[in-house]
Amino acid sequence: MADQLRLTTTLNKAYVPVTSTQQLIYALIEVIPNEIISATRMQVNFGFVLDHSGSMRGAKIERLKEAMALALSKMAPQDMVSVTIFNDNAQVIAKQAPLADQKGLADKIQGMRAGGGTQMSRGMSLGLREVYHSFNERYANQLLLLTDGQTYGDESQCLKLAKEAGEHKIPIQALGLGDDWNEDLLDEIGKLSTGGSDLVAAPDEIVPLFTQTVERSQKAVVRNAQMVLRLVSGVVPRQVWQVTPVIANLGYTPIAEQDIQTQLGELDAEQGKAILVELLLPQRRPGRYRIAQAQVTYDLPTEGITDASSRSDILVEYTTDAQQAKQYNPDIMNLIEKVTAFKLQTRALDEARMGNVAGATQKLRAAATRLLELGETDLAEAAQQEAENLEQSGQMSASGTKKLRYQTRKLTQKLPDLSE
Repeated sequence: MADQLRLTTTLNKAYVPVTSTQQLIYALIEVIPNEIISATRMQVNFGFVLDHSGSMRGAKIERLKEAMALALSKMAPQDMVSVTIFNDNAQVIAKQAPLADQKGLADKIQGMRAGGGTQMSRGMSLGLREVYHSFNERYANQLLLLTDGQTYGDESQCLKLAKEAGEHKIPIQALGLGDDWNEDLLDEIGKLSTGGSDLVAAPDEIVPLFTQTVERSQKAVVRNAQMVLRLVSGVVPRQVWQVTPVIANLGYTPIAEQDIQTQLGELDAEQGKAILVELLLPQRRPGRYRIAQAQVTYDLPTEGITDASSRSDILVEYTTDAQQAKQYNPDIMNLIEKVTAFKLQTRALDEARMGNVAGATQKLRAAATRLLELGETDLAEAAQQEAENLEQSGQMSASGTKKLRYQTRKLTQKLPDLSE
């Protein structure tokens, strides 16, 4: 099967001026599955690891039960599923088995009661063991972890388990509910396991986020994707950002004098991924030039295909026409503004963590301005409020920190259709 993925490149400006200085340019590289791939769904081997400690009483535990019922309804009868619950102990209430064989599972979920403390590593250990027992390279093997509180004394064990999960190709999607949980820990669990993390701001959000996590697993048909950029002599890479499905700094690894490599991981069967690359261009005479070639290699487990490859050239025109050189693609510039807002709040949180109140406050206010210009009024107000909190008390609020940290990642989830 050829061209399972299509690469398209759009620049923030099609023309660069002929000058004696380097020129900064942004290339948006969209990695898009073809129609056959986009219609494919993975069979899943899915483990739920659920906090039922005392703080989950009331609306939280009730919404969790609803979320589980809806998430399971999205699965096929042959999908493998297990459910592990934890507080200061852990219990597998449904061992890994095909959903069709899980008799009485709905009653077990409805029977969950909140109580006790929180030791997350115990739930992670049992839940990962269940997924690992049914591991299949052609399945989407994943763990969904939900907690609403701090785990005490076992953070290092949680990270060890996350690292082992990543080594066994079992990504963990870690969800934190409310304000009282450790975002640094959950982010690192997601990173080490090659999964992710997210904020569940209120109990009512548990249901859609559970459903989205299951559906994303079913669509993760492209595996082990990586991009190599082969740069023409004189072209210098600066940064590589993922802009969909969420914003993330991917970084890059030099692999040859003019080649760099970036890991893309799994790709959504419908959306794919979009990558924003910052490049410095050397001076050139007028004319059209290839400045780089992007190549993405990947596996398709459902098709038994490994090391498939797609390529796309990145072209730009040098011009002496000053008016041409001032023409920018508004959609790409909008994406750049969203990435900039994300960078500002990330740096602000880092500065606040290091005790640099003045630096953090300045960056939060700059982020608020960018967010307001983007029409993100709610996030802009949150950034401004946290700047005031820092000035008044030297600290940011737990809710505001989490809101900025997780919601600015999602600024680009509605990517403009650049084909129009």
